[in-house]
Order: sequence, then C-alpha cells, then structure tokens
Amino acid sequence: MSNFRPRAALTSTLLAATVVSGVLTAPGASAVTGGTAATGSFAYTARLAIGSGDRACTGALIDPEWIVTAASCFADNPEQGYSIRAGRPAMTTTATIGRTDLTSTTGQVRQVVELVPRSDRDVVLARLSRPATGITPLKVSTNAPAADESLTVPGYGRTATEWAPLKLHTGSFKLGAIQTDTIDMTGQNGAAVCAGDTGAPVLRATGGTYELTSVTTRSWQGGCFGQDPAETRTDARNVRLDNLGTWIDSTVQAARTTDFNCDGVEDIAIADPKTSVGGNAAAGAVRIVYGGGKGTTSVNQDLDWVPGDAEADDWFGESIDTADYNQDGCTDLIVGTPSEDLSTVKDAGMVDVLYGAQSGIGTGSVKDTHFEQDSGTGSLAGSTPEAGDRMGQDLAAGITSTGDPFLVIGAPGEAIGDVPKAGMAFYVRDSTSIGITTANVSITQDSTGVPGAVEANDQFADSIAADANHIAIGAPGEAIGTDTNAGNVAVFSHTLNSEGRPTPLFGLDQDLDTVAGGSEAGDQFGKSLAMVPYRPSGTATATDSILAIGSPGEDLDIDGVNKTDTGNVLTFKVTAAGTFTQLNNYASGTATDDVTGTSEAGDRFGQTLAAVNTMPGAISTTATMMLAVGITGEAVGTATKSGAITTFSLLGAPSANDRWIEAGTSGIPGPAGADQQLGSSIRYTGTKLYVGMPYGPATSGALHALPMSNTTAGGTNTAITTYQPGQGGLPAGGGRFGYAAR
Repeated sequence: MSNFRPRAALTSTLLAATVVSGVLTAPGASAVTGGTAATGSFAYTARLAIGSGDRACTGALIDPEWIVTAASCFADNPEQGYSIRAGRPAMTTTATIGRTDLTSTTGQVRQVVELVPRSDRDVVLARLSRPATGITPLKVSTNAPAADESLTVPGYGRTATEWAPLKLHTGSFKLGAIQTDTIDMTGQNGAAVCAGDTGAPVLRATGGTYELTSVTTRSWQGGCFGQDPAETRTDARNVRLDNLGTWIDSTVQAARTTDFNCDGVEDIAIADPKTSVGGNAAAGAVRIVYGGGKGTTSVNQDLDWVPGDAEADDWFGESIDTADYNQDGCTDLIVGTPSEDLSTVKDAGMVDVLYGAQSGIGTGSVKDTHFEQDSGTGSLAGSTPEAGDRMGQDLAAGITSTGDPFLVIGAPGEAIGDVPKAGMAFYVRDSTSIGITTANVSITQDSTGVPGAVEANDQFADSIAADANHIAIGAPGEAIGTDTNAGNVAVFSHTLNSEGRPTPLFGLDQDLDTVAGGSEAGDQFGKSLAMVPYRPSGTATATDSILAIGSPGEDLDIDGVNKTDTGNVLTFKVTAAGTFTQLNNYASGTATDDVTGTSEAGDRFGQTLAAVNTMPGAISTTATMMLAVGITGEAVGTATKSGAITTFSLLGAPSANDRWIEAGTSGIPGPAGADQQLGSSIRYTGTKLYVGMPYGPATSGALHALPMSNTTAGGTNTAITTYQPGQGGLPAGGGRFGYAAR
C-alpha cells in the first residue's frame, strides 16, 4: 500500500507563490475535514478507487455517464504533473456515487472506462461504463464565484482524526484570489482539504441548491490526520470549471465515437464482403484502420479467434455495426454473415461480436461472442437454421437508455411454420438492471402486439434501426390489402413485455391517415430505416426518437407526370410515451420547389439512409440532427445509375437545409460513372459522413470520409480522407471495399 507524501514547500508564502500538490493516498483517504454529511446529501459526490488499492480521489457526477475530477489522480506520478493520455484509464478505476455511508449498499457503483483530459489545467472528464441512475447530476456553474463567497466541499476519507473514515464529510471555505484557470480558498472553522482529496467538488450555494464551481487540486493540508502539527495553513487551490462550459458540453453531450483500441482517437471499420481470403473468393473481410496513425488490421474467418472458416461466397461483413457491448470502454465490432452455410444448410447466416481491447480488436482475453440458430440459449437455441434464413442480413447494436447493451438481428428469410420468407428478428440484451443476465428472444409478426400478419415473402426484419429509446423493424415485402410489396414498419420500446420481448408500440404503413401517401404495390415502404435519439426543448434528456423510413419503390406524380420508382422518405417523431407524429416528406426536387435535384423514374431515392444526432445530450437543433439519403439509381448526365446523395436536417424544412452530393462534388473524386451507385453505402458519425463506393470507379472499391462541413447546406469543402486497398497500410485487392463502414 503506497502513500504519496507532499513535496516540501519552497517558501512560507501562500499558494499564490508556491503550492504543495494534493496527495493521493491509501484507499478511502480522500476527504475534507469537517462535519459528517447528512445521510443521502451531496449524492452526486463520487469516490474513485484507482488501481489496486493504492489511490483514491473524489469527483462529482455532472451527467448520468460522466464524472469530473482532477487529471492528476490518474498521472503516473501525481506530484510531478497532471499530463495523462486520453482513452481508457491505465489503472482500473471504480466510482461509487451516492453512498454517503460507505458501509451501506445505497447509490451506484460503476467502472470508469474513458478519460478526456484538458491539456492546460488539472481536470479530466471520466466516463462511466453505464449511467448512474437515480442520482441527480450536479450542475456546473457558468459564473465565477464572487469575492469572499462561502464555498462547500464534500469528500471521503481522511479527516482531522481518521485516516480512512467511512462517511462523507463536508467543510466550509472562504473564497480567495480568482485567476483565469484557478481559484484559491481558505478553510473555515478548522476545515481543510486533506491528503488525497484531489478532484473534490467545490460548491457554491445558489437558488436554494448547489452549483459546481471548481475541483480541488492542491492544499497545505493543515490539521489533516498524519500531517505535521506545525502545519496550520488551510489554504487550497482549485481548478475552475465555470469557464470550461463549451469543452464540458462538447464532450459530455457528443455522440460516441468508434474506438476499438480505446485510446480516445476515432477508428473506422470498413467491410469488403467480396474480397478473397486464403484463395476463397468472396469469403469477406473487415478492415480496421486505427486513428492517430496506429496502423491497420484485417478481421476475417481465417483467424483462429473468429468463428467459422473463410469459405467461398460467405460474404463475411455483409452487415456490420458497432457498440461497446461489454462496456469496457473499447468499441466492439458486430459482424453479420448472412450468406454463411451452417453444415449443409445454405445461407443460414450467423452474427459475431468481436471485442475491442487496448492493443486492438481481438487482442483481449475475451475475443468473441457468437450467435447462430440451434446454439447458445433462449430463442436462438430453440430455432433451427434453414436454407435462406439469412440471419444477420441487417442488424442494429447499441446501449439502451438504462445502460444495457443490445443487439437486434434480422433473419428476413426465416420461414414461420410453413410460411416461407415471413421473417424473424432476434433481440439480445444483457441486463442486470431488469433482473436478467441475457434476454434472447425472437420477434415475428405473430408475436403479441406486433402489427401485420405472418405471410409469405413479408421479409420482416429485412431492415432494422434502433437507438437507446426505440427499435424499428421493417417488412418491405408486406402486402397491404392486395398491394404486394407495399411494406410496413413495426416500432417497439426496449421495455420488455410479459413475454420478455420488446414492447410493440405501433405499426406504420401508408394506408394510415396519419402517414403521407397511400400503400401501393412495390412501394417497399421500410426498405431502409434510420433512427436517432431526439431531445426536444424543455426536456432533460433525449427520451424521444426520430425515425426515417425509405420507400425507394414509391411512384410519385411530378408536375403531372408519373415517375416510377423515384422514391421518397418519411420521418416521424416517436415519443417516450409511445406515440408518433409525422414530421417531413423528403423527395428529389421538382420544377415547382427548391429542393435540389429532380425526381426521375428509377432514381430509388431512399434506397439507403443514414442519420445522426451529433449532440444527443443537448437540445436537438437543425444543425445537430442530420439525414443522408442514398439515391442509387440516379443518372448523372448520361451515366446511368451513377448515384447521388442528398443530405437534409431532420428538423426544419427540407428545402432550406439540403445539399446535393455526386461524384466530383464535396471532395468525392469524379467524374460520375455509370453503375457506380453512389449512396449505396453511407454512414454518419458525430464528425463525418462516410461514403462507400464499392462499385467503383476504383476496381476494388473505396471509402471517403467527408467532414460535416462538406455535407451540410452552405458548408465549405475541406480535405476529405480516402481509404482504398493497397494504400495507407491496407492490403491490396478486394471486391466490394466500402460496402459498409462503421
């Protein structure tokens, strides 16, 4: 058990001249001398146990998933500075929040899985493995405290008489000098910031509650247990937070990035399902490019830790998604292989979760969780793989609003009884919060409350979208009345019903009075889906969703002329209460509107969709809610099926926020060529729109990462990043590089 001691003061002057570092000590030794806090008070205060029992700090919960504390808590040598690397903590860190008495079981215990430090002052934002529910986060003040203002500091650990007390303590302090980055304070009535209390919240009273002004970083520790009795100074220095609001908001409220090696730098997974592996044509692979110049790797079924074998026409990576499924701070890759043969059963399909780790994907102690029918537990174990099931054709992965990881896996070719290609989805969820270890259930149109009926060729779960709040499952082959392939969409919440399935909320089809248009044969309503969390003004969190539904087979009357299969997209707001309202109807332009483009027969506007809320923790705006629509059949000049993309805001009028993208624009290399089908592969992150061009012009395909400014109305084009086989450390060759990207 180590005990970090303070450096000797170089002078006897106050903190403005020389400051002794706050000290990291034995577990529990991180408290302010003063009175014991009332049971349940200051519940947002967090005790941080760092490493193998040799360090402890204090922090404050400022968001259900984020704690603010001092960066020096995580430094190799806290006495020599606060410079630390971003990403997963080097030492295992456990946060206990809302436990005034450490001998009790109240509050929440979470792992810290990501650090986002400042480079200019001793402060860090620490992300929790899952939200700390039932505890109101502390508001960060936007104003500096006033001169001589009284401040309160809660903390755990050492007091005047105890080395490691088991109850939260508080002390009162008087404000001193205010600098640009720091503020000073002096303990009152014997209060002092003691050894190890680094990162404790410094509070100001306002409007009958407390706001967070700063976090402690250094102190003279006068009167603290174990301190030299001759040291009587109770002055301390704190790191200001009131002038860091933009940094805090941009970190806490932002969309999560893909980070397979948990170093705080965005990575990218690029599918090439038609590439050859070990001489097996179209076996498929997923290429990983680590951000920050940390190299590349290739994931395929010839690796001994990836289930299955690389075989011709497997198309490994035909569908992919990402989520921190095991909640360790490293993004995990979910891979669908719907063309996988299981024994002699052709195209039965399977899905794998391939785990990220600090040395890269697949390098951790646990590498994979495998899903296939007639294996594992629950509904998957009770299902029989059949030819053409195509399990994994589409999938969605994420984390629910309660912090549970989930998968929704489509098997649109599944026969229900003797009804061929009716379709089925599997819902997999790990949760201790709802009293289960793993939920693994099937969903069909015969499940209680699911709209529609089991019919041949419905292809239920051909398309899937999900966010933290809701799930949408498309059946583009659904017949509405006598109109075949008209299509419908079922919407669910993550709340499990009495059958252990997600609760069905409602169905959507174009025969409903509340949905624009009318159901017609071949519309394929629900062929593509996208869903993002939505936070309306006046709400505390993003409990609603916006759902976009593509109908690429929609025929539209354009200025009196019928345009077959020109396509359109409808968007809907889905509330936490389970109701819906249609928002917008998107289509290519006409002669009588100012939407960019022209609706033409065969455009298939809405064949693919991508959506993002770049700041899901903030009130949603036209700038943060984005939609990209793939128009794969678009002819550019004489180049048929060259393809195009139109981007919109999910909020506001389509024509006021649209941007047209074709080859040769927005940084994408041109010119447009026939059958390139630009828009067949699109994916938003919080910072980029990834545009795959698996059908050329490059022989093996390519992927282009477009900065947001290149994709928004009125935005300025800046340099894009292009990924291509044989370049930047990626292996040469391939067949459909850029088919999907996450």
